[in-house]
This record gives sequence, structure tokens and C-alpha cells, in this order.
Amino acid sequence: MPLKESAFLILSALAAGPTHGYGIMKDAEEQSAGAVRLRPGTLYAVLAELVEAGLIEIDSEEIVQSRLRRYYKLTAPGARQLADEADRRRAAANTAGLRLRRSGLLTNGGAA
Repeated sequence: MPLKESAFLILSALAAGPTHGYGIMKDAEEQSAGAVRLRPGTLYAVLAELVEAGLIEIDSEEIVQSRLRRYYKLTAPGARQLADEADRRRAAANTAGLRLRRSGLLTNGGAA
């Protein structure tokens, strides 16, 4: 099943290593060149779904400035899901680029 954009970016962030919610939000924003800004409510709802699905798990917890900071990490099934989704997105992008080049609709050296 295809991943939502937010889940894809979260799994991709965790592929770099365990991190906490704020780190995931910043990484997702960087990955998307600012196009995606995960809000805390969205982030934690998706994190809960990914934990329930076994794609990520809690790595550790610490108290920082009297607040709980939870670190998440990618699981082996999560890594497989991320790899499958990256392949699927790459194939779709390649198909779109090929079709655009063949159509002649792109001029002036379009990115496709």
C-alpha cells in the first residue's frame, strides 16, 4: 500500500538514525525543500500509526526542560516499506518524465 507523504518523509528521516519529534519535523521540511511542514498534531498521529504498524518503534526517552523527549527508530519492516515506496515513487517519476519528453510539451530544458 502506498505511503502518505507525511509517513514517507518520517520513515526517510528515521532512516538516517533515531531522532525525536522536532528533529523529524525539521528533517521532513528539509527533504521537501520547505513544501511539507509537519505540525505536531499531524506528526504524532502519524508516528502512532507507524508504531502500531510496526514500521517504527520507540528507541529511548529522556526528560529535557521538564518535558519528555521520545526518540523513534526505523524497524526492519519499516526500512523495507520505505525502500518499496522509494522504488514506486521513482518509477512513477521516471514514467512521468518520459511521457513529458515524448509529448514535446516541455520546452526550454524542463526538469523531466
